[in-house]
Amino acid sequence: GLSAASGLPTFRGAGGMWRNYEVTMLATPKAFEEDPGLVWQFYSMRRHMALAAKPNVAHFALAELARRKGDDGGFRTLTQNVDGLSVRANHPPETIDYLHGHLFDVQCFSRSCDYKVQDFRDPIIPELAVPLARQSLARRAPGPEQDSNAEGELVYDENASLQPVPREAIPKCNNLLRPGVVWFGEMLDEDMLASIDRWIDGGVDLCIVIGTSGNVHPAAGYYAHEIRRSGGKVAIVDLDVSAGGWRGGKEAFDWVFEGDASKIVPELLRPLIGEITMTENGDAAEA
Repeated sequence: GLSAASGLPTFRGAGGMWRNYEVTMLATPKAFEEDPGLVWQFYSMRRHMALAAKPNVAHFALAELARRKGDDGGFRTLTQNVDGLSVRANHPPETIDYLHGHLFDVQCFSRSCDYKVQDFRDPIIPELAVPLARQSLARRAPGPEQDSNAEGELVYDENASLQPVPREAIPKCNNLLRPGVVWFGEMLDEDMLASIDRWIDGGVDLCIVIGTSGNVHPAAGYYAHEIRRSGGKVAIVDLDVSAGGWRGGKEAFDWVFEGDASKIVPELLRPLIGEITMTENGDAAEA
């Protein structure tokens, strides 16, 4: 995916397990209803890993393209990523749709309540502090590298006991706060989808699919198919297109670029945005 070069594993990476739980079983409304503390511990780990990572040059390249082409509706980003790296690359918010929500949005569990805030604190509360331990490189958990010493890297410790998480309700409606992501079994935002459909109906010349397997709809197959059916061109940037779930395989695209998205995407966009270089602290600096 787009964030792989930043050191973040895919959602189902590392065998799809966390503390002997299948991650897909934790990302459901039912799991939250049964044990909100456990679900919050899982998402606190994901938030911590995302904050430890930094946007890569592809994030900054897309953000720059959005600044140059997005004001008049000429460019739009649809992302399934929830890691917040596009936000930290200063991607203009009016040109990006977070189809699956955002790890750093916190909202009410009740659908009838509109409470939602963005919160980048790590941890949100002391009880959600991520347990860390020194481990050898061979046993290192997935995710971005952090501080290290002779004993090994400081990584997430799955053997540490988790602290009980207090059940604090929102004063506004007396319901619990939940991560602002779309869980399995939930619908995507209908207003967002309608807005995207209207934008595509207006005509799209080119769609670039970046680092997705083609297995999750509608972002994967539907939009690319509709744009191509309407006469637009579709390119894909991925490590291995054949390994995805694209109907027709590579024939589903006009152009196929296989390799690291953090290298390919900035090169593809260079004629439009110029050179994007990274400073030592991980920020982008235009050449």
